[in-house]
Amino acid sequence: MSIIFGSYIKNMREKHGLSQDFISKKINLSRPSYLEIEKGNKELTISEARNLANIFNLSLNDFLDQKEYKEPNINIIKKIEKDEKKIDDLRIDIPEENISKFKEILLYILEKVGAKQNIGETALYKILYFIDFDYYEKYEDQLMGLKYIKNIFGPTPVEFKVVIDEMEKNNEIEKVISKYFTHDQRKYLPKKSSNISKLSAQEIKHIDYELERLSNMNATELSNLSHKDTPWISAKDKEEISYESVFYRTKETSVREYNA
Repeated sequence: MSIIFGSYIKNMREKHGLSQDFISKKINLSRPSYLEIEKGNKELTISEARNLANIFNLSLNDFLDQKEYKEPNINIIKKIEKDEKKIDDLRIDIPEENISKFKEILLYILEKVGAKQNIGETALYKILYFIDFDYYEKYEDQLMGLKYIKNIFGPTPVEFKVVIDEMEKNNEIEKVISKYFTHDQRKYLPKKSSNISKLSAQEIKHIDYELERLSNMNATELSNLSHKDTPWISAKDKEEISYESVFYRTKETSVREYNA
């Protein structure tokens, strides 16, 4: 089976800010061959369609129906006895206190490493993931407790867009587009100081440890590291990553010293 809908693929690629060279390498084609797909002159195989669907965070059926990825609907609530999640209809309920803590930690991260050339939005996603999941492995307790979805480039915190939009609106952060090598990169810079009084000494020490070991990696290196992590490996595509999986990590990504 083959498919021709070049303009849809081109539109999706541009919306995700991806280059033709990047896409062609991901689906194992030469750039000229990939260009023929975007022009509608070359048919797309099912194998290539499946790879593109993953890149665009879509199921194969949604990709074939030329649909666009829908961001989860984040519902911030003041009180909740148990987190609810409804992945099927992309609704995720988040306690307000988790969001408040996330904002302070995000500001703290941006103060520390946000100005680094390699720290764009995609790198931030992975740093947040390792901060959260490594803390859970070490202390068996939540730090931010964000919810992460498995995407092809690695874990994606579903709360991020809602929070970052609100912080930008409130003049707490500034969104800038910069060049990182040949690619446009979305970055965030703090416009206010974090309130670290909301964080314990243990939490700050952990965040500093993670920034020290991760903040010099670029987005590709961080994505590759996350792809070796058991929580990401064990999750299904486009579904929530389980925190409990950290206790099945290999030595390559584990950060806890277990008694023999």
